[in-house]
Amino acid sequence: METRIALIGIIVEDPDSVQQINAVLHEYGGYIVGRMGLPYREKKVNIISVVVDAENNVISSLSGKLGMLPGISVKTVYSKAGAQ
Repeated sequence: METRIALIGIIVEDPDSVQQINAVLHEYGGYIVGRMGLPYREKKVNIISVVVDAENNVISSLSGKLGMLPGISVKTVYSKAGAQ
């Protein structure tokens, strides 16, 4: 099956969910190309960007699991072309 590159943007408003986020990301670690986290102290949130290369159903599953966590907002952007 063909894979796609996607960027998953995560905004963390509840710091108690960080351990759960890391557990989910670890579960999908084989698909993760890279990740970057930024604390936005003035607004008391953390922003995490995760780049993945995976099949559509894997990306959707990862995004869905993250989005179900309390205090977490998630949006996913897909590349227009498939990965090579």
